[in-house]
Amino acid sequence: MIISAPTDYRNAAKKKLPPFLFHYIDGGSYSERTLARNVDDLADIALKQRVLNNMSELSLGTELFGEKLSLPIVLSPVGLTGMYARRGEVQSAKAAENKGIPFTLSTVSVCPIEEVAPEISRPMWFQLYVLKDRGFMKNVLDRAKAAGVKTLVFTVDMPIPGARYRDMHSGMSGSFAAPRRILQAMRHPHWAFDVGLLGKPHDLGNVSAYRGEQTNLADYIGWLGDNFDPSISWKDLEWIRDMWDGTMVIKGILDVEDAKDAVKFGADGIVVSNHGGRQLDGVLSSAKALPAIADAVKGELKILVDSGIRSGLDVVRMLALGADCAMLGRSYIYALAAQGQQGVENLLDIYEQEMRVAMTLTGAKCIGDLNRSSLIGSL
Repeated sequence: MIISAPTDYRNAAKKKLPPFLFHYIDGGSYSERTLARNVDDLADIALKQRVLNNMSELSLGTELFGEKLSLPIVLSPVGLTGMYARRGEVQSAKAAENKGIPFTLSTVSVCPIEEVAPEISRPMWFQLYVLKDRGFMKNVLDRAKAAGVKTLVFTVDMPIPGARYRDMHSGMSGSFAAPRRILQAMRHPHWAFDVGLLGKPHDLGNVSAYRGEQTNLADYIGWLGDNFDPSISWKDLEWIRDMWDGTMVIKGILDVEDAKDAVKFGADGIVVSNHGGRQLDGVLSSAKALPAIADAVKGELKILVDSGIRSGLDVVRMLALGADCAMLGRSYIYALAAQGQQGVENLLDIYEQEMRVAMTLTGAKCIGDLNRSSLIGSL
């Protein structure tokens, strides 16, 4: 398959992956309305074309939490990344480092902190949930510090998992899930050999390191359901802040009042996010939620955004709406599944070129020039 656009990677991933893995990354919760809105609302934003502005010198670089980034992009935490390519977290981290941007390791990654961190020289970010097992949380934070992690991404929009009906149909969960997954793997021999056989162990590396025993894919859904904590409140973040002396980013903000509370708490940054449409279906798209949040807290902390970003044009749109940086999730996982580390690097090259075109033709010579004057109308 010829890859010439970011969307080509989704098609390539669909062909290569067993259906239970493709639909796990591709799907959303309930009727997937928010999943669709994330993409559609962002694509509907019109950029204002400006010409004859001498755009010979153009900079896409930025600084975030004291780090210099070649692009205003961060690779988001994605659970089970190591199921999409052989030791996929390591490949993704290397791709991010080669392109001069941060990589965020998920709590529920296949590759543990101790496997990923030594493979790169740039400190990775680490994502954490509030879990009932506070011993695990302390253990994983200590291990992240020891590995040189400086930025903690604290996900707060998952006190309880959303209902993802696609997973029940695909074999990720539901009746006879394990034999269905085995049959699907047999029908996808390239994945079965490269990832299924050579990519072992297939477990939650960070959890297994703490428990002292394997936590495999069969345990994954049950472990998540048993350990997410619906009692989460701001006091839990205070407990984490006392343990963490690095940068703290709160992910899952969709309301202005929550953004203001994050400022009061002393967070260094927030991620405007609806979890990619995978939690509460029917909420605002990130693109629609972002402008009001930016109006309320811009300058008091860094504003990152995810959900619905499928191109470099979308990154430009999000920055114009008020974000300081964009985070990619599904988009890079499709590329990883299709072509591994090379695919992720190529995807970022495509994003960069698309951003250069968009910025050249909107008259924005640097990231700081992008604002709502770069858009026509508003959401």
